[in-house]
Amino acid sequence: MNKRLVDKFTVGLIYTILTITAITVLYPVYWIIIGAFNPGDSLFSTKLIPDRLTLDHFRDLFNKTDYLIWYKNTFKIAFFNMLLSTFLVVTAAYAFSRFRFPGRRQGLMTMLVLQMFPGFMGMIAIYILLLQINLLDNHWGLILVYAGGSIPFGAWLVKGYFDGLPRSLEEAAKMDGAGHTTIFFKVMFPLSKPILVFIAVNNFITPWMDFIFARLVLRSNENKTLAIGLFEFVTGRGNTEFTTFAAGAILVAIPITIVFLLFQKHIAEGLTAGANKG
Repeated sequence: MNKRLVDKFTVGLIYTILTITAITVLYPVYWIIIGAFNPGDSLFSTKLIPDRLTLDHFRDLFNKTDYLIWYKNTFKIAFFNMLLSTFLVVTAAYAFSRFRFPGRRQGLMTMLVLQMFPGFMGMIAIYILLLQINLLDNHWGLILVYAGGSIPFGAWLVKGYFDGLPRSLEEAAKMDGAGHTTIFFKVMFPLSKPILVFIAVNNFITPWMDFIFARLVLRSNENKTLAIGLFEFVTGRGNTEFTTFAAGAILVAIPITIVFLLFQKHIAEGLTAGANKG
């Protein structure tokens, strides 16, 4: 009897904690969504259930701001960063996993150590480097920064996955006359779909709302990203368009949400596989 009461109490406590956690997470999201449809410019006056809803803030985004340009710039950076980062990460991971060469151990340790430091510690060096190669205020400069920064963590993760794949498959392909390039694209790629999807999606999402490096590299209005443009809605004394900011934030979240829902199975498989194998 006492054990049954303890079990019921434990289950009730778990559900209570989960409910409180869900409310804590979802309430700010609900507040932003309602604020985007609420008249006026302030979120302070937003009611839990507003008296009237409006689409004026969404219309203002497209008619009175450069929101579409910011969206296009951000999508361009995220898309090409996804392609370049995934290629660099996967090729680096394959080389470290399958080949033995001078400096391999030191390279792995260097990547491991680099993960311990936050990216903004190298902001001055990045700024000077991009200035010297004439890539300041250039989307490709930002893409190169993101792509280079994704290699240490991504390469370690994918290397762990590659280490778990049987070498007998590659040996069989070599006996059939396949070279390293053919083995990489025809054997390793099809077997690595979960981890590749995880890396690709992660590298697409990472720059989508990054503000620090985008603010450092980009200067002109026509090159702004969503993070910079939306930040200007709520910064400074004259910019208090919080409800317009909320409308823009909702539209920013839509692509990320769709990508996550479409690939959540592969993301989970890739993350657990990369963590467990090696």
